[in-house]
Amino acid sequence: MKRLDFLKLGSAGLTGLTVGSMLTKPQVATATRTNQESSWPLKKGYMLGTFPSRDEYSILQKFQMLRDAGFDGVEPDSGLDRSEVLRAKEQTGLEIPSVVVSTHWSHPLSSRDPNVRLAGLNGLRTAIEDAHEYGAGCILLVPGRVTEEVSYDEVYKRSQAEIRKAVPLAEELGVTIAIENVWNQFLLSPLEAARYVDEFNSEYVGWYFDIGNIINYGWPHHWIQILGERIAMIHVKEFSLEKRDQEGLRRGFRVNYLEGDNNWPQIMSALKEVGYRGYGIAEPAYREEGVADEKWLQEYVSNKLDKIFSM
Repeated sequence: MKRLDFLKLGSAGLTGLTVGSMLTKPQVATATRTNQESSWPLKKGYMLGTFPSRDEYSILQKFQMLRDAGFDGVEPDSGLDRSEVLRAKEQTGLEIPSVVVSTHWSHPLSSRDPNVRLAGLNGLRTAIEDAHEYGAGCILLVPGRVTEEVSYDEVYKRSQAEIRKAVPLAEELGVTIAIENVWNQFLLSPLEAARYVDEFNSEYVGWYFDIGNIINYGWPHHWIQILGERIAMIHVKEFSLEKRDQEGLRRGFRVNYLEGDNNWPQIMSALKEVGYRGYGIAEPAYREEGVADEKWLQEYVSNKLDKIFSM
């Protein structure tokens, strides 16, 4: 089924539609698929914004520690000193597969204030340019945030309108704008997420799938099966339903890899089935106190990712 055919389906038309029939669509254009080895397991990346004691180290030192811990790539935020990032990349040999838009929370594209939206759009364009300079295939974008004041349909229309202004630049530079699922009360089902992406009618708009964010209200493998080749990149994050229920919602992230409720064999199987290749980017949300940074990166993150990716 082609993108436009999918968009023509109403709720009645979706009845009886199989997951497999929804996946026969143009593949998202991203270097994570085209430039990386097609073999499994995935390469290991690390979201730089979650680096332990992050204010104590230079960018080069962080890259060096990640290289020594066995990582293949790094995901930086946008807006950093490009020369410093490129120097760290060159000296360590680590790749930069993706870049996080640093302005999407402070200046959401869904804001009612046109000046806020403009700042968010400029931040999006900066991230695309950063990714191009670093050789990254995609960027991570939170498209907007539904609030008591800003309605769901407003976020849908405004975010799409602003993103469309950046699509020509993304297509020109060969960088995929990948929409991430976060707790922003928006795009709450995989069917809607697929439709939102497809409505851009561009192979340079895809999905950034965060595994840990989904388990609070769904099952990751269901999303993977439906989003299929729309998935440009994945964040690998753990979540504990028990901690959520006993200690509070966000405390669910306070658990080490392989000690939460993600069904990793099932998740890895689903990723293989839809043909996902390239990177799995670690976004660890919990670190035990008293563990040295080097030891934590190696034993609690890198080694655990090896086990997960081999499933």
